[in-house]
Formats: sequence, structure tokens, C-alpha cells
Amino acid sequence: MTLLKRCSALFMAVLLLSALGCGSTSTRESTGEYLDDSVITAKVKTAILNEPSLKVMQINVETYKNVVQLSGFVASSAEMYKAAEIARSVTGVRSVTNNLRLK
Repeated sequence: MTLLKRCSALFMAVLLLSALGCGSTSTRESTGEYLDDSVITAKVKTAILNEPSLKVMQINVETYKNVVQLSGFVASSAEMYKAAEIARSVTGVRSVTNNLRLK
């Protein structure tokens, strides 16, 4: 019976440590947050590509903890504002950092 208790305690300790390894910190995302950010990035990219007034392939989208960062080059300030507006409209986006530059 003692061996069973020791094995159970060891298993629980390993399980607890592995669960803590998936948690987030202020500088690192958890696994779930990373997946959520990947989905948000894909949705923003799709929305930008589906916008007829934005025929631009030079817009990069990155997401970290639901904050979207746009970077790259656009032809006009109207395209710059439109891309940020589209990114803000995507579900799950907390805020948008617009680092787009004019060509």
C-alpha cells in the first residue's frame, strides 16, 4: 500500500508541474492564449485580404495577448486607417497597434 501511495504522489506532482508549465506569465503566453492569438491573426489577415479597397499584400499581422500589431507598407493613409478599422472589428481583438507606413 505504501508503494501505491508513493507512486500516486509522484504522479500527482508530475501532473501539477506539467500543468504549471503551460501557464502564462507577464512575458510569455500560455498554450491557450497562443492558439487564441493564432486564430485572431488568421481572422484579421482574412478580413484584410477580403476588403476590395485593400489590394495590399504587404501588411503583416501579429497578435500577442489579443493585441493586434499591423506593420508593413500601404499606398495611402486611407488604406492605413481602413486596415486598422478592419482589425478592430474582428471578434477577440482588444486593441490595435498600427505601425503601417506609407510607400
